[in-house]
Amino acid sequence: MNPEEMDEKKLLTEILKWIKFAGTKEVKGVLASELDSNQKKLVYQLSDGSKTIADINKNTGVSVGSISSYWQKWVKLALGEKIAVKGGERFKRSFDLEDLGIEVPEATPRTVPEDKKKELTEQKLEVIK
Repeated sequence: MNPEEMDEKKLLTEILKWIKFAGTKEVKGVLASELDSNQKKLVYQLSDGSKTIADINKNTGVSVGSISSYWQKWVKLALGEKIAVKGGERFKRSFDLEDLGIEVPEATPRTVPEDKKKELTEQKLEVIK
């Protein structure tokens, strides 16, 4: 990297630091307003892009339909993004609630009856249209 590129990188890093600082209050406000229940907080925090709707459903007890609706709304509010995964798309949150000082409840995995396990496994979900 030449000296000019290093100066540009340093400047961009400084700008990013200040943008993050300035936006933290607004982001916390939007998150507090939108994540108005412990269930929503937990679903949002678990939506790190690595978990499927079925995974989150299993760990929260929140219905598949509700999780899908949350994900669609959160994309529209710019609280995360759609990411491509094998077989479709998934939601990935943009913010870690704990990093912003927002308390996240503990996940309490629920047990799924054996007949439902097979149904969930076989079910193809259209996550985000």
